[in-house]
Amino acid sequence: QVQLVESGGGSVQTGGSLRLSCAASGFTHASNCMGWFRQTPGKERELVANINTGDRRSYYADSMKGRFLISQDNAANTVFLQMNSLNPEDTGMYYCAASRGVCRWTRGAPPNYWGQGTQVTVSS
Repeated sequence: QVQLVESGGGSVQTGGSLRLSCAASGFTHASNCMGWFRQTPGKERELVANINTGDRRSYYADSMKGRFLISQDNAANTVFLQMNSLNPEDTGMYYCAASRGVCRWTRGAPPNYWGQGTQVTVSS
């Protein structure tokens, strides 16, 4: 059974930083897609960033480029999202997601697995 457990959310002020972690268990495919979506108030869930765990190729949504960094620790089967220069528009629930095989989320393929989410709140 695949489980994704997020941690690292919290409250920060504008300009602050947070680091989210997602620990995966029961997920041992040689090359997977892992990443983060978010649900912000009044908007649909959107893809934030993803990474192919095999070749480490990553993708970022335009509004996250230059501010967010996705990385992985293969030994720990964990993916991280370093979020810098946060602003109130980044407030929302952040969900870890995963799929077997290379990332296809930007082409509309949905993730196979979801975490429970972790709340990020940025105050002005």
